[in-house]
Amino acid sequence: MIALITGATGDIGEEFVKGVIGEVDKIWAVGRSEEKLESLKNKFGDKIVPVRTDLSDREDILRLCSRIEEEKPQIRYLINNAGTGKMAPVSEFSYSEIEGLLEINMTAATLLCREAIPYMEKGGYILNICSASAFQPNPYIALYSASKSYLMSFTRSLNVENSDINCIAVCPGWVDTKMLSKMHDGKKVEYPGIVTAKKVVDDAIRDVKKGKDVSVCSPYYRFMRFYSKVMPHSIVMKQWLKGIRDYI
Repeated sequence: MIALITGATGDIGEEFVKGVIGEVDKIWAVGRSEEKLESLKNKFGDKIVPVRTDLSDREDILRLCSRIEEEKPQIRYLINNAGTGKMAPVSEFSYSEIEGLLEINMTAATLLCREAIPYMEKGGYILNICSASAFQPNPYIALYSASKSYLMSFTRSLNVENSDINCIAVCPGWVDTKMLSKMHDGKKVEYPGIVTAKKVVDDAIRDVKKGKDVSVCSPYYRFMRFYSKVMPHSIVMKQWLKGIRDYI
């Protein structure tokens, strides 16, 4: 029995490794860096199976899908954690940047869900790492926000289609990771509702086992989810712009 975790070498990915390693025989740890994958294996032992894959490359995604089909593992967890984003107007993205972002955030997760489901028995889990940005449009992270909105909608539908598998959209807001900028122009950046990677993972695993289809680990973003449902998005977007005005 295995867990397949994409983005396994990042802060959230490593917390997922810690969170599920006791429930499976092997973890297929998917990432781009062979060095980081080997470091993960050295840290957690022989349960880690490094799977070097560039999820921005369609051929690499399909090779991973083919490996699943060939080896036919019994999958207990599929955790689509890999994701990417950039704060900029869409006009400043290159074609390759747009293609890569959509491949990682949408296509890879979708294809891996399609490939994994036949190899998941009753009680298996699919966790797709979305974002609180999925709750409403967000100018200047428009591509990221839209891709995560797709993934949240897709995951909730998948949960209904597959009654024997628990599928959940994990929607954190700001997460305190090494990738998050702490300073901007000499000033400390304030992130409302920020949580640790461990908090995201602990809540996600707890929530998927409860049968929920969305996990939001911060009271601030639980409120923002409700707020984005009842307020016109034109107002929500203006407030978002006000909050990021110093960074664009």
